[in-house]
Amino acid sequence: MTSGASEAAPGVLALSKVVARLRAEVMDLEDGASVAAVLERAKGVVMARAGVSAEAAYQLLFERAEQHRRSLLEECWITLGRLGAGRGAAAGESGASETVPAREAVRSAFSTRRYVIGDDWQAAQRGLLVRLARELVGARTADDVAELLRSALIDAEGVDAVMIYAVAAAGSLELIGSAGVDSELAAQWRHVPPVSGIAAHEVVGTQEPVWLEDLEGDTARYQLIGGSPDRWPSRAWLPVPATPPMTTVIGFFRGVAGPFDARTRTLLRRAVRLCGGPLVGDDGTHGARALDADVTLVQTVFDALSGPAILLTPLRSDSGEVEDYRIDAASPEAVDVAGRRGKELVGRRILETYPTVAGTALWDGYQNTLVTGTVYVSEPFTYEEVTAGVLRQSVYSVRSSRHGGRLVVSWIRHDTSEREARRLAEVQRLGNLGWASWNLITDIITWSDQVYVIFDRDPTRGPMRLEELPEHLVAEDLPRLGAAVERLLGDGVPIDQNFRITTAHGVRHLRIVAEAELDADGVPIEVHGFFQDLSAQKDAELALRESERHNLVQRGMLKAERALGARLQDTLLPIPEQSLDLAGLRVDVAYIPADRGLNVGGDWYSAIELPDKSALFVVGDVAGHGLAAVGTMAQLRFTAKGMTVTGSALPDVLGRLNTLLLHPASNQYGATATMIMARYQPWDHCLAWARAGHLPPLLIRDGRASFLEQPEGLLLGAMPDARYGQSTVTLQRGDHLLLYTDGLVEKPAEDIRIGLDRLAAQATRLVEGGRHHLFARTLAALGPGMRDDICVLDIHLPDDPGGQPLQEP
Repeated sequence: MTSGASEAAPGVLALSKVVARLRAEVMDLEDGASVAAVLERAKGVVMARAGVSAEAAYQLLFERAEQHRRSLLEECWITLGRLGAGRGAAAGESGASETVPAREAVRSAFSTRRYVIGDDWQAAQRGLLVRLARELVGARTADDVAELLRSALIDAEGVDAVMIYAVAAAGSLELIGSAGVDSELAAQWRHVPPVSGIAAHEVVGTQEPVWLEDLEGDTARYQLIGGSPDRWPSRAWLPVPATPPMTTVIGFFRGVAGPFDARTRTLLRRAVRLCGGPLVGDDGTHGARALDADVTLVQTVFDALSGPAILLTPLRSDSGEVEDYRIDAASPEAVDVAGRRGKELVGRRILETYPTVAGTALWDGYQNTLVTGTVYVSEPFTYEEVTAGVLRQSVYSVRSSRHGGRLVVSWIRHDTSEREARRLAEVQRLGNLGWASWNLITDIITWSDQVYVIFDRDPTRGPMRLEELPEHLVAEDLPRLGAAVERLLGDGVPIDQNFRITTAHGVRHLRIVAEAELDADGVPIEVHGFFQDLSAQKDAELALRESERHNLVQRGMLKAERALGARLQDTLLPIPEQSLDLAGLRVDVAYIPADRGLNVGGDWYSAIELPDKSALFVVGDVAGHGLAAVGTMAQLRFTAKGMTVTGSALPDVLGRLNTLLLHPASNQYGATATMIMARYQPWDHCLAWARAGHLPPLLIRDGRASFLEQPEGLLLGAMPDARYGQSTVTLQRGDHLLLYTDGLVEKPAEDIRIGLDRLAAQATRLVEGGRHHLFARTLAALGPGMRDDICVLDIHLPDDPGGQPLQEP
């Protein structure tokens, strides 16, 4: 903590010294969940009822659990439930009604008492460890340490033998202390060579505990120190924390079979940690060393303390001047501006961790308290620290007092302003998320205001208990969320899980992201996280999925429609492989469908001989694509052919086709179409033609191209009183007359006149180049892309009047 960087200039020299002393930090990662309190209470019940020892009570609970195929924890809860039932029966209540719910509660992942540690267990374990710490102060040898461990743990955990090994020359292990082990066995295992298959050697290498809980299986992997498993059916080897590499291990031998539950493992880890002082000297040698009672007792007090506090030990130079302070103890609620908490602070030096403290009023206050014993209380000041490139800033008030030759420092943090709280609330509202926390020691749950909104819960009812949650869950999500809750609260594993709840306003899709705060032994003591309402996002995803499903169905229908339409089109509109000879004319036909994937178009043509030996030519374009367009095309094609064959004039045919498309019974889709009809008389080479909204024919004659002047004529199906005119042209030898659809000339965002000019130029070049063979197909291939169907009919009066037999396309 510091009053600001502006006062830090006098500390530059101190900063340069501490930079040279920066050292790596080792995090003690230990896992497990604590259950010792339940076991101890159940053992006490069995001891009182059966009049047996603690060891026999444990064995009885273990045998009952195996007999009924339960876990040991379940058997303990059932034993305690029966105790409650007996009390209820004494008061005139039925005990059976309480035992079953108790059993179900234990099995459920949504049971508060599975995870809440509670002050009873903490207090019991703390008392045992405090007594052990006080007794270890007087330990003179490793044998004394072993005996103290055995005495402290024999009743609570059934540990009736302890062996302590230290790494000797060439990597072998030497027995430096033991208790509960006879001299003959101690002599047999005095020296353990560095061979594989020894659990204690594995602990030295991995610096992780080894729990031997199934010795029948473990004997296949390890050579057991202490011999046969008959005397000690369960054993554990733990490293003694020290400056790496750790070179001391302690073995615990139990006379009871079965696993070391989570709380037992936690207790053994904490007991071993207390032995670091007596067993490992400052110079690295193994033997007895007086434990620093001050630090241990202060840490014990800090563990039960509410609020932030640390114990500072002054580090002096050879001249006796204080160069720095080391944090030797810290309360669980001690948190600095960078978020380091509790055990993460222990071992840090002040100037290494908070370099701008040097030369400030706070530093001078520490010095004055250390020298005079006067309590120092600072004025509120701002401390800044850059962590991972991010500036973190908080306001503190600090108090320091002298304890022996050390300082006890506590502080108050004033960094939650009204504006920051308002911004946090706005962020939660805008993100539709809210934060929540659960203290597993005090069993206090805290929700932000937005969580009540998310769960549609009245704030006056307070936060929802864990047992209430299944009542609101969608049944399908219960197993997944239950497994996530067990990972978070039982094992301390962070979770990110989606689930659904039912509210008065319907089903809501929620997300929980949470992590557990662990104590020094890996036991979850507090949970922090947030809930987020993803309902709007999920609704959008469901709508998109439904839309995709509908699109797939529609695509399948369109694909089937295209296949049917294509078959109909091939049947109704066969394209000849060669040019046709018709009424003395050479007729070339080209039809290229648009590249539309699923749709078939409504472009079509007809070229037939009439009863009087004249020829009829028709090109049409029905608006749209698909089966409706194909159906309209067939209707127009056959009606036009039939009416012309019976002798109707071309304008009359177009007028009646217009009426046909306007009639609702025959045109339920409201189709429109363009069409051009031409009738050629071979005896006088006269070609009469009429149009209904169609593009004009193109005549290529003597190397020049020109569009014929168009007669009156609206597209079919537009107006009931449309009028249609007729024009004529006399063909000469060598002429080409093109009838075509708009796909041959149209381009998006281009004036149609440009496309017509382009067609005229292309046709002229082809004729001049002598490429009039298959003229229509060549022009179609030069079309402006495949955005629309292309249909081209080339009517050519050849220089040679010879021809082929007539063909009907």
